[in-house]
Amino acid sequence: MNGPLDETAPGRRRGTGRPRRVRLLRPHATRSAPNASATPAGPAILPAPTGPHPVGSTALYLKDTSRPDPWNLDVEARELKVTLWYPTEQRDGRRAPYMTPKESELTLKGLRVAGVPYDTLSKTRTNAVQDAEPAGRRLPLVVLSPGFTKPVSTLTSLAEDLASRGYVVAGIDHPYESYATTFADGRVAECLACDSDTDPGFGTGVVQGRAADVSFVLDQLTSKWDGSDLIDRSRIAMAGQSIGGASAMAAMLTDSRVRAGIDMDGTTYARIPKSGFSRPFMFIGSPQHTPGGRDNSWDRDWKLLTGWKRWLVLSGADHQSFTDGPLLAGALGIKPVPGLLPAARSVELTRTYVVAFLDQHLKSQREPLLDTPSSRYPEVKFCPETANSGDDRHEPAYCSA
Repeated sequence: MNGPLDETAPGRRRGTGRPRRVRLLRPHATRSAPNASATPAGPAILPAPTGPHPVGSTALYLKDTSRPDPWNLDVEARELKVTLWYPTEQRDGRRAPYMTPKESELTLKGLRVAGVPYDTLSKTRTNAVQDAEPAGRRLPLVVLSPGFTKPVSTLTSLAEDLASRGYVVAGIDHPYESYATTFADGRVAECLACDSDTDPGFGTGVVQGRAADVSFVLDQLTSKWDGSDLIDRSRIAMAGQSIGGASAMAAMLTDSRVRAGIDMDGTTYARIPKSGFSRPFMFIGSPQHTPGGRDNSWDRDWKLLTGWKRWLVLSGADHQSFTDGPLLAGALGIKPVPGLLPAARSVELTRTYVVAFLDQHLKSQREPLLDTPSSRYPEVKFCPETANSGDDRHEPAYCSA
């Protein structure tokens, strides 16, 4: 997770009884800036989806009046923005926005990116047609949750690819946990949680809140989205990056509707019962998540996953390799770090293995790619050497990344 900025002012946080610092997103905060020394390459263009279907996208705004917002003392209901991606027959039309100019401004200020116009991210070209008519029937649903401080739009290249392959994707923006979330009436929620990420129990609290967000979205999709009759409610999975991936585990532990989950490079916080957890789960991460590495949460949870499971490590990946981050670097004038996976390759690997997992567990399609290392994708290491609970084979010992 990203650390907090230091530009703060007095305030209060809900439920703690002690001062909370209200986030002031200013361009001269103390976070060190990325190495933005290359010449900006112009607006980013997201790679085309690889599936057979055109993709549509729309936004849904929900309000949970049964619980207060965990971050904002001034509101008594939890508001959420959900971006939906889905198959459509419509190929032409206005492209869905990546984010608004204000969201781009606040995100770039929060990330300490300078030297480019603040609206740069809002010019990113997507592939989905805005508000296109949904198409299909009995489609599986995938919930996406982003990393801390990031909007769900940073998972757009993955979401569009899944929709092109016949999935409905519901990407959740968790307000006050990212630099900017715009509500239906134009209000912009800034990051009230960003000054609290060093507090004891912070990660546990975030994933618990996000699990509640997910359950509420699943409750509401059936009545609040016109295309909800496309969804097969017996086939639901969740994936996320960083704390969004940790939230996939948390949501599965609290909501049995989520049949399978993927954690992309996220330290986990929700504790699995000692009796174990049998629904399919895949860890996919950077080399810091090699068994015995600096984050031991995957080692801890792996022992308690009693069903189908995989632990994949991508050589040359970093924390943002599973997001649109590398695709946006050129537009922001950020030079690639030597030795990291190229942007196009990181997107290809993420899409390929996420789709394989979902096709196997939501569409009942056997995916040999998940059984053994592939010569086509030598960067992907299978870890650790241990028996798979879901079949009779053993995973190969290819854990060094």
